[in-house]
Amino acid sequence: MKIRQTVLNGSDAAETDSFPLCIDNIFVILLYRYILYNFIRNLGMIMASFISIYLLIDFFEKIDTFVEKGKSIGLIAQFFLFNIPFIIDMMSPVCILLAGVITLGVLNHSNELIALKACGIPLKRITTPIIGAALVCILLFLAMAQLLLPKTIAATNRIWHSEVKGKVPLGIYRNGRYYYRGQDGFYSFARPDNRKNSFNFFSYTAWNKQYGLNKLIVARSADWNKGIWTLRDGQIQEAAGNTRFSQQVFKERNLDFPEAPSDFFVPAYHTMELSLFELYKETRHTKSKEESNKAWTDFYGRISYTFLGLPLLLLGLPLLLLVYRKWGRDLSLAIPVSCGMAFVCWGAYTTLQSLAKASYLNPLIAALSIHLVIGCLGFLLLVREDI
Repeated sequence: MKIRQTVLNGSDAAETDSFPLCIDNIFVILLYRYILYNFIRNLGMIMASFISIYLLIDFFEKIDTFVEKGKSIGLIAQFFLFNIPFIIDMMSPVCILLAGVITLGVLNHSNELIALKACGIPLKRITTPIIGAALVCILLFLAMAQLLLPKTIAATNRIWHSEVKGKVPLGIYRNGRYYYRGQDGFYSFARPDNRKNSFNFFSYTAWNKQYGLNKLIVARSADWNKGIWTLRDGQIQEAAGNTRFSQQVFKERNLDFPEAPSDFFVPAYHTMELSLFELYKETRHTKSKEESNKAWTDFYGRISYTFLGLPLLLLGLPLLLLVYRKWGRDLSLAIPVSCGMAFVCWGAYTTLQSLAKASYLNPLIAALSIHLVIGCLGFLLLVREDI
């Protein structure tokens, strides 16, 4: 009897000790569910607002062109529908930032945040579901960039450039090289900078009327200036009979090709038509330092831009509380401050990407520097709020 009473007493004590723990776990689950619900709802509303505003502006800018070309309502609707994934990808960092700031701001405005802190719950635990949900959303955006975004951007480029503007692409971009078919021949080259008329590993092939090889011109580099092509370190092979070819080697020569660089049309954002895996493959097929920097910058830049929302969120959450303590206003001032911070970070990020493409900065450093600085600063401010 004594042993049984001892066991029963020990069991009651264990149940009594575990009861507060069970209540605490249930409370945390309900709290996380409540915060997650508000964050997802705010994120959906913000995204819907940005998509609506962007589509409205884009619609009024382009509808006249669609009408002038006599395009159908279905094609117009298809164009703007396929444009939505691009808008989501472009606005995702700001949407994540504003969704987190509004979620925490509403908790603070309704004094729920003060009540939670009074119960002994630290800020880092309150913000954990917001940061976790933001990370999950970023991974979903990366999956969209791999699976959906290249197809929809290719569709919008085809509709706008080919069917509306009537400008048919003359070539393709594969494995770090451009390939174009001109009036009388076929061009192949690498172009480190699309804003400059300088080309590497240039080749031009011409055929006769029977589609036999008539001329082959190759050069290490080529430049175009005022209608003149200047080729350096190359050779010319021309057909001198049915089976013979004459060969000329030159250090520098001016030639007059039928096409100019302005004729070599590739749709805008052609790198956006590539998935993340295809962008990585492009880095393995570069033949010069300039091409390698550009390829790695495009690859790292696509990923780092999607992740930009996380460090912005880490800084925006404590910034909201700092604004409230200093000026006594939360969302009415925190939202403009957060948007201004996002604009400054976006400007710095864009500048670093341009420096990386121009080979002035390592692509990995350009992709990570803003994230590390903003993320570490935001993390320190969050930790400081609990001290």
